[in-house]
Amino acid sequence: MWIYEKKLQYPVRVSTCNPKLAKYLIEQYGGADGELAAALRYLNQRYTIPDKVVGLLTDIGTEEFAHLEMIATMVYKLTKDATPDQLKEAGLDAHYVNHDNALFYHNAGGVPFTATYIQAKGDPIADLYEDIAAEEKARATYQWIINMSDDPDLNDGLRFLREREIIHAQRFREAVELLKEERDRKKVF
Repeated sequence: MWIYEKKLQYPVRVSTCNPKLAKYLIEQYGGADGELAAALRYLNQRYTIPDKVVGLLTDIGTEEFAHLEMIATMVYKLTKDATPDQLKEAGLDAHYVNHDNALFYHNAGGVPFTATYIQAKGDPIADLYEDIAAEEKARATYQWIINMSDDPDLNDGLRFLREREIIHAQRFREAVELLKEERDRKKVF
C-alpha cells in the first residue's frame, strides 16, 4: 500500500541538547492536537466520508505519521545526551523514571495519550470542520514552540511542520466546500 523511504520527510537537525524543548515537543507527539491523534483521526474518518474525499484523508493521515516520525527524531536528538539532572530540571524526571530516554505517547504535561483525542462524528462536513480545527490548533502549537525555541536548526524543521498544517487545513476547507455544494445540489447528508 505504501512505499517507505528510509529518510524523514524533511531533515531534522538540532543545535544542542535541550530537554526543555523536548518537553514542549512531546505535546505534538502524544497530545490531543498532536501528530498521532491527527493521523488516527483522519485514517479512521475515511470510512464514513464520501468517495470524493477519501483519498484526501488517507494522504494527510499517512503524512501525519511522517510528521510523528520527525517529532520523535527531534525529541530523541534533544534528549539523547541529557543527564538525569538535566531531565529533572526540564520537568521530564517522571518520564525518565518510567521510560528512561524512550519515547512514550503523552502530552507536555505527562498525561498519556487517549483515544478520546480522536473525533469522528460520521457526518462528513462536521468531521472535516473538526479536522480543520485540529490542523489550526497544531499550527498554533508549532508557532508557540518556535517562539519558545532558541535553536535555529530545530526551528527550521518546526517551520516546515507548521506550514504543512496550514496546507492540510486549506485542503480540508476545499473538501468542505466540495461536499457542501454536493449536499445543496442533491440534498444529501
